[in-house]
This record gives sequence, C-alpha cells and structure tokens, in this order.
Amino acid sequence: MLTLLKNANLYAPPPLGLGHVLIAGEKIVYLGAELPVLSEPLEVVELDVAGATVVPGIIDGHAHITGGGGETGPASRVPPMLLSSFTRAGVTSVVGVLGTDDLTRNTQTLVTQAYGLREEGLSAWCHTGGYHVPLTTLTGSARGDIVFLDPVIGVGELAISDHRSSQPTLDEFMRIASEAHVAGLMTGKAGIVHCHLGDGERGLAMLEKAIETCEIPTRVFNPTHVNRNKPLFEQAIALARHGCYIDATAFPDGHVDPGISAAEAYLQFSAAGCRTERFTISSDGGGCLPAFDREGNLTRFGVGLSQTLPDTLAELVRAGVHLGEALAPLTSNVADLLKLRQKGRLAVGMDADILVLGKDLSVQDVMARGQWHVRDHKSVRLGTYEEI
Repeated sequence: MLTLLKNANLYAPPPLGLGHVLIAGEKIVYLGAELPVLSEPLEVVELDVAGATVVPGIIDGHAHITGGGGETGPASRVPPMLLSSFTRAGVTSVVGVLGTDDLTRNTQTLVTQAYGLREEGLSAWCHTGGYHVPLTTLTGSARGDIVFLDPVIGVGELAISDHRSSQPTLDEFMRIASEAHVAGLMTGKAGIVHCHLGDGERGLAMLEKAIETCEIPTRVFNPTHVNRNKPLFEQAIALARHGCYIDATAFPDGHVDPGISAAEAYLQFSAAGCRTERFTISSDGGGCLPAFDREGNLTRFGVGLSQTLPDTLAELVRAGVHLGEALAPLTSNVADLLKLRQKGRLAVGMDADILVLGKDLSVQDVMARGQWHVRDHKSVRLGTYEEI
C-alpha cells in the first residue's frame, strides 16, 4: 500500500515549505514540492492535509515501558505503559529504562516489553541495568547485553547523587562507561551511560571527575533530569560545554518545582550559548515522580506522561522559538545521540514516522512505521490488551 500526503507544511525539522510525502511500506520514498505522478495500476491512498503542519514523530528517549515506582511498596508499582499512551502523544519511537526497582523488574522484562511494542507497531529500544551497581543484566555484563540483544543500546538509568542509588565509586562508574562505549563501537549502537540525577548535593561531580580522569569520549556520559533543581541545571550547562548531551525531563504540572520546566531549560541553555543540538527532552513516562524530604520520607507522588512532550513543543513555540528549532530536542537531537539513523527526520529513505499537527500544535494524526495509529485525535490502532 502506498500513502500520499498532499499539501503539507513540512518541517524536517528545518522548514521545507509546502510539499508532498509518499510512503511505501514503512519508508518515505518521496518528499518534494512537485506532486509525484504515479502509475494508474498502483493502489494509492491519498490524504490532502490542506496546508497542515507535518513533522517527524517524537522520540521519547526515557520512558518506563514496564512501569516504574515501587518506592512505597508493591502497590506503588506503576503498570506497564500501553501503546496508545505513546501514540496519542505523538511518540513513534521510545527507549525503555529501569528505575529504582531493578529487582522485581529486570532487563529480561524490559527487552520483552520493547519487543511487544514493536509487534504493536511502535519502534522501541531499551537500556540495560537500572539505578544500581552491580547492574541488572541478562547476559552477565552490560557489554554482552548491548552486543547480543538487539533492543539494548546503552546502560541506564544509572542513579547518582540520589539516596536511592547504590553510591557507585568513580572506578565502578568509569568501568561501566567503558563497557558501554566499547559495546557501542562493536555494534554501531549508542553505547551511552544514561545517568539518573537526584537532588544530592554532589550533583554532576561524578561525571565531571570521570570526564577529567578517563579517555572515554564525553558523549558517552548522558545525564537526565538535569532540570530537577536550579543548581543542578547550572552544573549541566557547564558540563555541556565539554561536549555532553544533556537530557531535560518534561515534568507534568505540579511536579516542576523546585526545578524548571523543560521548555525553560532549553531557553536558558540556548541563551547561555550552548550547542542546542546537544539538548534533548524526554518524558519519564510511566515512571513515578516522588519527592522526598531530607530524612528520605516521601512528600509527593505522581506519574510521568508522554503527553508532556507535545505540550513542551507548544510551550517553546509560544515562547518565540521557531517550530523547526523547537522540534529538534524531541526528534533529530535524540536520534543523533542514540544513533537511530532512520529516525528523527523527514527525508527520503527515513522511516515513515509522521505527525500531522493541528493549528494549536496538538497531535492530530500519527503514523508510525507507515501505519496510522491516530486519526483526527482518536486512536485507530490500539495495543493488544487495549482492544479487550
């Protein structure tokens, strides 16, 4: 089946103007201003979007696809995320992580969930390990998991500066980074260490010391949640000057303080003269969002949502950021960091992950791997158990 999107206002993320997109199977096979002439026997489904904005699908680089939580007992474990919780938010690619609970949930369940999402039409990967050292792995090592397990592209989310972490030493941390880096070289995968940052006073000191001490490329060290408090974000800006990608979390309403929103973090990062192509935004979808006092007592609880990603896009545009620029931290920047070479851009040969946005930049239609999942704001393809 061929699908032709006509009269689209295209952003790749850079603006391309009015044009047309032809999809064959899971791929974009034509993109241009001239309407393609197709042979009459070909079966083509045409959709005239009448000047609507068409952009690449969002890549959520940090989501708890098996569910997060568990900090207050078994009943606080968040359920696994359903297909439509991603697609309704315009997410067409996702990277799963383990968090505090890397015992009752493990790399086996994470890899299995990634394969399940792939069967349902999403593009899905994951990291091996979780908050703690020794890492939770399937093959016995991070290097083995990245090399031998197709969905596994890195290590994470390894917790530092957090009372829930295993307080890894610098040597342990650098050894894990070396395994991720070498495995990335062997496979062409990302080979990063995706680091959970808590509210501890040490902040990014571990990463700063590792970069200063070892020969491992700076891009391997990838901190997330860097906008959870203002002193931490100031450290993240300094770290980015060494060449790190930094990842801001799009926190839901009510969970931003004492930090700053992902949109505000991007604005400050850009104003500081940092390389904005090394800034990414993820949702922490499916993860719990606890807050603790100095004694480690829970003071607040919530759940991350992928919907915060398109909301952040709209917030950036309202703040005066051009749409093409605002898209990059959610699409092409993430694809570059994670070496997802067929993702994050609209171009011939790329995967057909496409969003049609409404005038208010809401997610109107979603195509993932050449198949419609959302049409006119309604899910038309659901996950296996959503159908029941």
